[in-house]
Amino acid sequence: MIQWRKSSRSIGMENRDCVELASLSLAVGVRDSKAPYAGHLAVRVGEFRRLVAEVKAGDHDLR
Repeated sequence: MIQWRKSSRSIGMENRDCVELASLSLAVGVRDSKAPYAGHLAVRVGEFRRLVAEVKAGDHDLR
């Protein structure tokens, strides 16, 4: 069984728009927390790490 987890920063927030992540064998699963049965994306671990680094660096901030 896949174990999905949500960011601890989303707990207690009124706006529940967030994603959940799961560790898959060769990828990271990403799904919408409001529609968990709608499916998920599987992103390769290396690509996911690169995305997280880019987000932390502000590369995807809205201008």
